[in-house]
Amino acid sequence: MKKRCTWAESAGMFEYHDQEWGVPQHDDRVLFEFLILEGAQAGLSWSTILAKRAAYRRAFNHFDPKKVARYDAAKQKALMGDAGIVRNKLKIAAAVKNAEAFLAVQKEFGRFDEYIWQFVNGKPIINAWTPKQRLPAETPESQKMSKDLLKRGFKFVGPTICYAFMQAVGMVNDHQVECFRYKELI
Repeated sequence: MKKRCTWAESAGMFEYHDQEWGVPQHDDRVLFEFLILEGAQAGLSWSTILAKRAAYRRAFNHFDPKKVARYDAAKQKALMGDAGIVRNKLKIAAAVKNAEAFLAVQKEFGRFDEYIWQFVNGKPIINAWTPKQRLPAETPESQKMSKDLLKRGFKFVGPTICYAFMQAVGMVNDHQVECFRYKELI
């Protein structure tokens, strides 16, 4: 039996934990996907968003930022009728705004990856948490990232959302030290 982080408590979460969470990600499309999904998760559980992930991929053109940036009012209204995603007008509008801002960052930096990884100096922060310790909701790095993203026009990118994003895409290794993934990702 593999020892996992204590938050991975169900089969769906096992797969996500074992294969994705904390793996350093440098693919711009995947980074955009996690940025949108983390924003959609605000106020909800991550398991809810994971259950809707396939529907999000379908609804948001597999997270192609060029296509999402062109979503007009009619397309956004149609998304409000899609029961497969979180039907929140502000979150849907934020996804479109974030796609526009994402493309602007790509234009400035060449790749979103080049921009976003600067907040951790290009390499993952390795933490050493035990099951008894509580992970932080935000860090100085996520606060700095949030401030800069907001300045660039991104929405639903507060410091807590940014930290969850950083964990998801491997900018920090927050696997508990007893977890089998902790050493694999160092």
